[in-house]
Amino acid sequence: MTGYGARTDGGNETTIDLTHERIAALADEYEEREPFDLVEREHTETLPRAFAEGDFGRRDAEWVVQWYYRRGTVSDTERREAEERFLDNDYEAMVDAIQGAATADSLDEKLRRLMSLTGVDVPVASAFLAYTRPDEYVAVGEREWAALSAAGELDGSYPDSISPTAYRRYIGSVRSVSDRTGHDRWTVYRALWRAGADD
Repeated sequence: MTGYGARTDGGNETTIDLTHERIAALADEYEEREPFDLVEREHTETLPRAFAEGDFGRRDAEWVVQWYYRRGTVSDTERREAEERFLDNDYEAMVDAIQGAATADSLDEKLRRLMSLTGVDVPVASAFLAYTRPDEYVAVGEREWAALSAAGELDGSYPDSISPTAYRRYIGSVRSVSDRTGHDRWTVYRALWRAGADD
């Protein structure tokens, strides 16, 4: 990726400095340029309580899966297949898994409950966590991971398959940047997304 908008060391490797000011600028850019910004804000206000109380409809859960895949990072074919797999879930099982994840104490238990659903792997589970506890969790993807790696905040390239261990590493890096810069998790997430933009 070449969209980090920072500096090039030795003409070879693009890097980004995740300072307080840079994150704020990237987050502002996200608000201006990303079409999902407004609806994301609305859902981070409404879904956490609904998920925790089990008071949500099938469409609310489907929206999270659609959001994850429709941000422009996968092909239309892959997106449609993923969304169709999720539709195979029984509604009551879906409510039990999502509410159980919202109220579980440990990250491992949250992931286990979510991944009991058809079509939910760690990345999709991370999207549910982002709309369950936006103060603690954000979604994981190649673009965000690459931005953290370019900033020297996360070692290694994006794995072929994200495991719970890999997600713990990722979210630990996000929290570290958040704590160091004084920005909340979602602001850091938005900055990472824009840092990896090619436009």
